[in-house]
Amino acid sequence: MKRGWLIFRYLLYTLGVIILAINLFILLSGRTYLYNGIAKTYMIGKAGPGIYDHDMFPNAKVAIGSQHFNWLVHPKSDEMILPDEKTAYLEDMKTRAFLVIRNDSILFERYWEGHSKETTSNSFSMAKTVVSLLVGIAIDEGKIKSIDEPVYHYISAFKENGRDIVTIRNLLTMSAGFDWDESGKNPLSETAEAYYGNDLEGLVTRQRVVEKPGTIFHYQSGNSQLLSMVVEKATGNTIAEYAAEKLWKPLGAEKEATWSMDRENGDEKAYCCFYATARDFALLGRLLLNRGEWNGKRIISAGYIEKMTTADTSLLTEDGISNLVYGLQMWTYYNNGNPVHYFRGFLGQYIMVIPKENTIIVRLGERTDKNFKLHRLPLLPKEINTFDYLVGHSVDILEYLKIKEIVLNQAKNNQ
Repeated sequence: MKRGWLIFRYLLYTLGVIILAINLFILLSGRTYLYNGIAKTYMIGKAGPGIYDHDMFPNAKVAIGSQHFNWLVHPKSDEMILPDEKTAYLEDMKTRAFLVIRNDSILFERYWEGHSKETTSNSFSMAKTVVSLLVGIAIDEGKIKSIDEPVYHYISAFKENGRDIVTIRNLLTMSAGFDWDESGKNPLSETAEAYYGNDLEGLVTRQRVVEKPGTIFHYQSGNSQLLSMVVEKATGNTIAEYAAEKLWKPLGAEKEATWSMDRENGDEKAYCCFYATARDFALLGRLLLNRGEWNGKRIISAGYIEKMTTADTSLLTEDGISNLVYGLQMWTYYNNGNPVHYFRGFLGQYIMVIPKENTIIVRLGERTDKNFKLHRLPLLPKEINTFDYLVGHSVDILEYLKIKEIVLNQAKNNQ
């Protein structure tokens, strides 16, 4: 009995020392956002951010208009059946919504685990592409002169510390060269601080340039957050207000969207955290599909859409090859001449657009493929590496494209 009590006291003492050490580290390092992160994850049985984190943070509303866009629904959409292995894949990836739309008609629409047509969920980094669209609109309106303007024209802090050479283009192409740690697994990364902290502006404006801007493609959420600040400075609107007026209302969204904020009356987490329904997310795909036009009205210039969807091959990737995957905050998989342009977010959020097929795929969920990203095959010489057009893309999009093919074939046979 006495020995057991001593062991208990020792364990209690050890736990106390660990807790004290953690608190000292947090306080001395200034990483007080970790308290918020721990409270919103481990203390409630979660391992990290999720697609239903809406109520954990303050939110800015993205208002809808009086007119709503109505998708057509294929008369036999409920009869579309996937092979068991494809259904199993969707379920294994914890898919919550999967839509295939062609010629404005919903061919396939399925929801899981209580998610429905009315459910809004987190876009995660798909929001980056929304920000890029808003940059393009601001350029069309003459509020931003060009993507080659220096960032310091809009964010005065960038006049300092050698950052005056960073341009809006560098931010759009993820080539600003900041010392930003994008790791989603490291609680000490800037991305973790951006999600759980309460001073986004301070975080992104203190980034240092450690690589020559415009040379290396390094995916960093801080770039997108800075772009939102540029848009806000140029337009005089918050990013949520501008999104409502220039996208959500003109596109006829059915349900009010929200954008998570770093604090009450603070800044929108523009690099992520745009909450909308699956059908409303599909509206953004339709805008891309129609090259920026909406039912006869020009929303954004076709020229900007072309730049968004064209990979900047002048940049090198971490695999040492030309960037063949990323344009202006948008991913492109060239797919043997049948390109797929897509929005991509953490845990496998996707809006995929296939122009040659006039098709949109929306996939929302809580897991991505464990292999996630394809890397260059190290044993093949660069000249003969036909795998290069896949490098940097996520494995699961290939599965979702296969499911799309099954749906399109069934729809064709059911005509």
